[in-house]
Amino acid sequence: MLKHFYVISNIMNILFMSLLLVIATTCVSCFYVNDEYCNPQASTLIKSFCLATSLVYYIFMSRPNKIYLVDFSCYKPGKNCLCTKEMLMERAKLFGFLSEENFILINKILDRSGVGPKTYVPEGLLQIPPKLTLDEARNESNLVLFGAVDDLLEKTCVEAKDIGILVVNCCLFNPTPSLSDAIVNHYKLRGNILIYNLSGMGCSAGVIAVDFAKQLLQAHPNSYALVLSTENEISSIYKGNNPSMLLTNCLFRMGGSAALLSSHPSDRNRSKYQLMHSLRTHVGADDNSYKCVFQEEDEKDIVGVSLSKDLMNVARDALRVHITSLGPLVLPISEKLKYVKNLIERKVLKRKIEAYMPNFKLAFDQFCIHTGGRAVLDRMQKSLELDDYLMEPSRMTLYRYGNTSSSSIWYELSYCEAKGRVKKGHKIWQMAFGSGFKVNTAVWLALKNCDPTSLKNPWRDEIDDFPVPMHCYRSMNKG
Repeated sequence: MLKHFYVISNIMNILFMSLLLVIATTCVSCFYVNDEYCNPQASTLIKSFCLATSLVYYIFMSRPNKIYLVDFSCYKPGKNCLCTKEMLMERAKLFGFLSEENFILINKILDRSGVGPKTYVPEGLLQIPPKLTLDEARNESNLVLFGAVDDLLEKTCVEAKDIGILVVNCCLFNPTPSLSDAIVNHYKLRGNILIYNLSGMGCSAGVIAVDFAKQLLQAHPNSYALVLSTENEISSIYKGNNPSMLLTNCLFRMGGSAALLSSHPSDRNRSKYQLMHSLRTHVGADDNSYKCVFQEEDEKDIVGVSLSKDLMNVARDALRVHITSLGPLVLPISEKLKYVKNLIERKVLKRKIEAYMPNFKLAFDQFCIHTGGRAVLDRMQKSLELDDYLMEPSRMTLYRYGNTSSSSIWYELSYCEAKGRVKKGHKIWQMAFGSGFKVNTAVWLALKNCDPTSLKNPWRDEIDDFPVPMHCYRSMNKG
């Protein structure tokens, strides 16, 4: 098995060396007549030919492999996991740990959150009393990840044994054996697979996982990488009364995604997207940024994730740092010149003017911005100067599925596909931010038109109900 895998992975090198040997042997024979050497320049010519050919081959093969997204899948839970706001409030009351003041606070948060009336939570949370055990947390992760992978393998017709790289990310739930080990065990993946389990990296880890898989695929050409993103609600429930830690209970919902990346050149024709850029920005050197999303114990030693009041400002400032690196990669020359002009005026001429925000609508056709919450999306829309149409995938994903953490950007791309918005040549910007504090980007090029009628998509059966009219969305979230 290992010898077969080595031969397949290095087939281009083997074919090239064989061809070079045949050519060299043929050239040598041409300089001999009746076993007598008749051309003293033969050796020099052969060496020059082999050297030039090898140099050309090295330049060709040293180029980074192109990375393709063959397909992806988002898990849609069953009706038994469907949860309304009223059910959440009822369960919160039955928990018994909330003070009357915080019960009222949670009700207000839900009204203002942008999360709609039909989202999903694990069955364990809906039971009376709720089951918050390790076994129940494992069951939640297995249900989500196995469901997403089953759907993906069916879509792509790739066998589990063909997958050479596995990257799983989940921020707060890290059992032993790991979630990646559970995938290997369930699908009987091959023994030499490269597996990685990313934890504690927040809602931006979905893009981090893609970037990591890209680097692995470039180091291991002609391979498949399976990238899984999820969060575990059972294990992340906060059972205390610190107001700064209650927001996560209100926003996060059940969900997960699976994506199949390939470095096989032959997969271009059947892949949906090509990865053009992946970019990561980390501003954790600053203490305020580092601590704005922080897992810790409250005053009663109950573990939860606290959200700082500085979070919105940290996200805004991190975005500014991020786009200074992203802009030169994707923006047209006209926008680059405007940005440089503004920079010179502010830094050199010391004029008191606002920093110029480039028009990213000239660089991207679709925007998939992480569903951190209504307030976060409002801030991103204002900062990037996007209209409601371009923010629609993010807002409707938040409304329908809630904050599914690192997998949210894939539900948003699914929305774009289900609406028939993705056309060949379109560029898609997936951007996520999370604890640390990090802002990460993946830029995809659509390789084909996405026909919504032929897609197996979590939105397919209800896409005609969206978007929810913005005046209804806004009035629902007033308070």
